[in-house]
This record gives sequence, C-alpha cells and structure tokens, in this order.
Amino acid sequence: MSRIRRRDTRPELLLRRALWAAGVRGYRTDDRRLPGRPDLAWTRQRLAVFIDGAFWHGHPSAYTPGQHGTYWDEKIRRNVERDRAADDALHAMGWAVLRLWDFDVRRDPAGTAAKVIEALKSQSSLSPASG
Repeated sequence: MSRIRRRDTRPELLLRRALWAAGVRGYRTDDRRLPGRPDLAWTRQRLAVFIDGAFWHGHPSAYTPGQHGTYWDEKIRRNVERDRAADDALHAMGWAVLRLWDFDVRRDPAGTAAKVIEALKSQSSLSPASG
C-alpha cells in the first residue's frame, strides 16, 4: 500500500491534461485545507473533484465484500465512510462535490472533463460573485 500514490495518479493526470486542453485553469491539487483533500478544487466556484479508485472506494465491479477478507472489508468500509463524511463537510461549507471513478477517466478523459466543465458552469451561475 505504500506504493499507492495520493496525488498525480495516472487518471488524475489524464483529467488535468483534458481540462488543460479544454482551456480550464485555476484549480488547486490535493488541497489539504479542504475536507477529504480533493484531487482538484476550484475555490472561487467552490467545486471539489475527487477521482476515486474503484477498488479502494468500493465500486461493485472491483470490490465485493467478503471476497478479500475482513481486513479489506473494514478498510474499504472506512474509506467509503470517510468519502461520505468529506462530501457532507464540503456541502456544509457550500461546496459542490463531483466524484469520478478512475476507470471512467481512463476510458474517456474528454468526457469526464466535460462533466467537470458542466459542474463549473453550474457553480459559476450559483455564485454571487459571478455577477
């Protein structure tokens, strides 16, 4: 597990390249000031984007409870609980949260970038400072 990276993972770099190609700038990476340390965060629009690994965050296609032993069942359960707590804390602070699966980003970086761009537009229209 020590070889699992916190930031600059392949899916994260793919998404950042796709966003850059689309002209999207102004994000912070791995912002430790925010709950859950979002992979990408736009502070003005208050949008936090997480790219979740399918196994580590319990996607049904990659993880089935009971197949990997009690250690992993507990670990994945805690990860999912931590994700929900971070989402709740960010929502309480007035932030929007977008969670993407790593396999979706790998399969279609431009499509996932389009989802982020749509969320940014939505947040910009809600922001009182965007007037």
